[in-house]
Amino acid sequence: MDSLAPRISSCGAGGKSGKSGEETLTQPRGCHGTRSQCVQQGPGVGAAPGAGEARRPGRAACPRGGAQGRAAPADAASAGRDATAKPCRRGWGLVEICLMHPLDVVKTRFQIQRGKTDPTSYKSLGDCFRTIFQREGLLGFYKGLFPPVLAETPKRAVKFFTFEQYKKLLGYASLPPGLAFAVAGLGSGLTEAVVVNPFEVVKVTLQANQNAFKEQPSSFVQARQIIKTDGLGFQGLNKGLTATLGRHGVFNMVYFGFYFNMKNILPVNKDPNLEFLRKFGIGLVSGTIASIINIPFDVAKSRIQGPQPVPGEIKYRTCFKTMATVYKEEGFLALYKGLLPKIMRLGPGGAVMLLIYEYVYAWLQDTVNHK
Repeated sequence: MDSLAPRISSCGAGGKSGKSGEETLTQPRGCHGTRSQCVQQGPGVGAAPGAGEARRPGRAACPRGGAQGRAAPADAASAGRDATAKPCRRGWGLVEICLMHPLDVVKTRFQIQRGKTDPTSYKSLGDCFRTIFQREGLLGFYKGLFPPVLAETPKRAVKFFTFEQYKKLLGYASLPPGLAFAVAGLGSGLTEAVVVNPFEVVKVTLQANQNAFKEQPSSFVQARQIIKTDGLGFQGLNKGLTATLGRHGVFNMVYFGFYFNMKNILPVNKDPNLEFLRKFGIGLVSGTIASIINIPFDVAKSRIQGPQPVPGEIKYRTCFKTMATVYKEEGFLALYKGLLPKIMRLGPGGAVMLLIYEYVYAWLQDTVNHK
């Protein structure tokens, strides 16, 4: 595994000039800096996806005119690839939300029900689907759809952009590459949580409403009602922030950390079809394990952001206190309510998201390199 920090090397062998006898620097084409300005760029933590698989010789990049010189063309090309890849990631994200949203509604319904004595308790996954369809109609499965659709663009942009930026920052730390991927994922998840939490509050409130779809307020009306009643703070549009931080931070830490580490460990297949299945399988397992580990935070988040047992009385207030209350009153397995629909959504959905990210990034990289 390559070192995380950039590697310093000379541009070429030194020689003697004909007249002055001074030592000169034999530099590669396009290099105009001094020996100390030449930085050997290898596939470290900040490298593009798949860098751990295809070991290419490092490229010497020397800034013209020292620290005040022009930016390297590779940086501009990388920025262009990122900007072009984002619409592809966002496009799949919107499709995934529309297809998988019924599973998200079912997951939330399971998480907010308080044991078998709850009058709205569902006996099984099939019973939940049947009950929602009979009482609320087909559109009942799409309650709270608009907030995640609206948040999709900033969410995916923050998720992948900050992951790459944290990887670059960690490239200067003395962390093992495997740990650096996980820490970068943790940072991206925490940043993502701050962006999406207000949307999550509105979404959970709408999903918990068991009235007919036509009787339900719109997302904007619901948001205005929350702001008018409870404000923008931690009891209003930003309630449950600590649980959302835990949910997204833990998920992305396991999701990115497991995927990129396992992808570098398992051998690459020369057959494109087998290679696709290899990456899809790793992504599927990554999303599944991440869902299993982070779901207690998800349950706490739904309890805090959803309806309270007694109207006007706040029972679920903070993340870890909510977990302790659920465990004490309903048992350990209550912290894993909604796990099956969560895995059914985020297992394959997470795998496809990472595959699109990787293949689009690689295609754009090849397109830029051939120009």
